[in-house]
Amino acid sequence: MEPNIQLSLNRDLPGLSISCIRLRGKIHLLLRFDYDLKLIQALRSIPHSRWNPTKRGWTIPFDDGEYEALIRRLRRHFTILKLPEDIELYRGNPLPHHASLIDRFVDWLDVRRYSNRTIQTYRWAIITFLKHFPEEDASKLNGAHVHAFNRDHILKNKYSSSMQNQVLSAIKLFYRVVDNREMDLDQLRRPRKERKLPNVLSKEEVKMILDAPQNEKHRMMLIVLYACGLRRSELLKMKPGDIHRERNMLLIRQGKGFKDRMVPISDHLIGLLEDYYRRYRPRVYLFEGHPEGTPYSASALGNVLRQAVKRCGITRPVTLHWLRHSYATHLLESGTDLRYIQTLLGHKSSRTTEIYTHVSMSSIQAIKSPFDSL
Repeated sequence: MEPNIQLSLNRDLPGLSISCIRLRGKIHLLLRFDYDLKLIQALRSIPHSRWNPTKRGWTIPFDDGEYEALIRRLRRHFTILKLPEDIELYRGNPLPHHASLIDRFVDWLDVRRYSNRTIQTYRWAIITFLKHFPEEDASKLNGAHVHAFNRDHILKNKYSSSMQNQVLSAIKLFYRVVDNREMDLDQLRRPRKERKLPNVLSKEEVKMILDAPQNEKHRMMLIVLYACGLRRSELLKMKPGDIHRERNMLLIRQGKGFKDRMVPISDHLIGLLEDYYRRYRPRVYLFEGHPEGTPYSASALGNVLRQAVKRCGITRPVTLHWLRHSYATHLLESGTDLRYIQTLLGHKSSRTTEIYTHVSMSSIQAIKSPFDSL
């Protein structure tokens, strides 16, 4: 979701990156910038701002009502390079008498180690649902209200089927946790899960994209994404110590589902990574952004790919995940067993991996139409 505040373009001011984090169960803005005593003094004048040595940045408690005023205030001193990409998940204050219920629900999710993204999506879903009935007490809402919300809000605003299912699941879980009751949704038909084929690039297209960036760091990020079949978040969390040179293996820490896994890397890729390391000398993460010691921005990585695709003259709307899909499909086409591909991708179910059989050209092209035998 795009922030509704335009980024500052005054390049005479020092750059500032802002993200959202959870501290002690509450949402905070995390501010990172190169050291400057005058700027630090300016931040100290902002109520409740604190230096966080663990996060290597300044934190300010998130207040939806003060957010835009705070951004305007920061723009007097900084060029804002990055705003939270998912800020809309944090925005929207519930009615005061609902706030404690939502805090209890968020704390419950947090203790059970739900991902930060899931917590914020569920929080947004519950706030949206409760604000749809501003005159009603949360404890009085029932299945009929969910039906009305589904009809008048979810369907009217054309939510995707996956988002619709996620919102309804959030509502059911919320009432199970805070009200100790099951929301009766038996009569509410869940949308069928969409079964879309993965988008796959040819090997020639992949090579063009990987060769396109002129910046070595940009090129290496795209190479590692494809060569190891990584998710974007997995790449951005990588650290130099995750490369096991002696075993030709790469450790992927806490991928989807909080699972670690190992993937093989070739001598050629290790050599490229060693050359990259000698040139850039990353301090914490293998691919660092601004300032040093912080992970590269997810939105900036997406822009790296868009620029590479544009240089190649490819008109399809290629995303970073296409490289992962292409990795799996090309492995399958080269004869790799599906069970190994499932392990390399970190899929929990083999059914998820089997979808690549529908886009593998070697399998499809080997099929002969009965028309040819007439």
